[in-house]
Amino acid sequence: MKIALAHKRLDFSGGTERDLFQTAAGLRDLGHEVHLFCSELGVEPPEGVVIHKVPVLPLGRTLRLWSFAWFAPRIIRRVAACDLVVSFGRLLRQDVLRCGGGTHCGFLARLGREGGWRRRLWQRLSIYHRSLLALEKRQFGETGCQSVIAVSAAVKQDIIAHYPVAPEKIHVLYNGVDSRRFHPARRGEARDLVRNLWKIPFDAPLVLFVGSGFRRKGLDRLLAVWKSPALNRVFLLVVGADARLDRYQARAEALAPGRIIFAGRQEDVENYYAAADVVALPALQEAFGNVVLEALASGLPVLVSREVGAAEVILGPLALGVIERADDPAELEKKLLMLLEKSRDPDWSKAARELGEEHSWKNHFLRLDAILRQSCRVARGAAS
Repeated sequence: MKIALAHKRLDFSGGTERDLFQTAAGLRDLGHEVHLFCSELGVEPPEGVVIHKVPVLPLGRTLRLWSFAWFAPRIIRRVAACDLVVSFGRLLRQDVLRCGGGTHCGFLARLGREGGWRRRLWQRLSIYHRSLLALEKRQFGETGCQSVIAVSAAVKQDIIAHYPVAPEKIHVLYNGVDSRRFHPARRGEARDLVRNLWKIPFDAPLVLFVGSGFRRKGLDRLLAVWKSPALNRVFLLVVGADARLDRYQARAEALAPGRIIFAGRQEDVENYYAAADVVALPALQEAFGNVVLEALASGLPVLVSREVGAAEVILGPLALGVIERADDPAELEKKLLMLLEKSRDPDWSKAARELGEEHSWKNHFLRLDAILRQSCRVARGAAS
């Protein structure tokens, strides 16, 4: 098939942008002719993928949003004549809509509950948010698209809760993971290298937190238990960025001097998984959470809140790491200590690795290919 993939930006800085790049390369490897339509290019496209620049009006984010949504479908129709148009963002027309972060409507509702009446008033007055909602309503409308890809069952339920989309139109397709990059075999040399770099004792239990936007990803919940005497030998290594980093560092130093380390963004994050014993993501909200698959592929148990979409893939004994009440410090501490103990069990590492391999990018793209072929048949039937 000749497939168009559309999103405002191609980059490695965000989850959706990375997924766009991976999808272009994966569909290319399956023999499809792939065309990318973007307004911004932070990286070069995958080899063999055709790139098309979509012009946008550079006068604020609202005009950029609308101009991309308007121009992209017209450029796709004019220059590529593709069999299928897959949108990773906001377009006025597409055949398949990939929903990687839940609905904006649901997102605003959650923010409004947390932020009170001032935040709700600002949301109602914001032209940008009103625009996003208008585009989203059109996309999920009766003629908005032929099918929807949701990255988790939780995202599917979020869509159904806010828009009249038939459940059979929504396909749940979990993200994939590079099971060669994230691999237990790295635990030898990389483990010692990272621990030596950050002065972490080689025999100390180490919990890894990966993510930017610390509050939403649940770092506050983790810090709340680090003063516990039961964790007085446990180190926490934080990989990621946050605008309030200074505040977090000061709090960490007061709670556990020298045992909570902020490493910033790291390009070789796979080596940080190799250095850890447990990965923790007790997020307040996360549509999927690639961190979970990266940890599993690395052979690590994961502490994850039920609010994280990827918690759905954790099965069998590993599901003991799923927290039902992540804002309860007692439950979080109890499960964290249990996982640190289980991390020494080779059977747990093997089970985690096998689950990670099941969600490899290769398997992901085979499932995606089947969904796109079905959507293409539906689109052709609707056009005839």
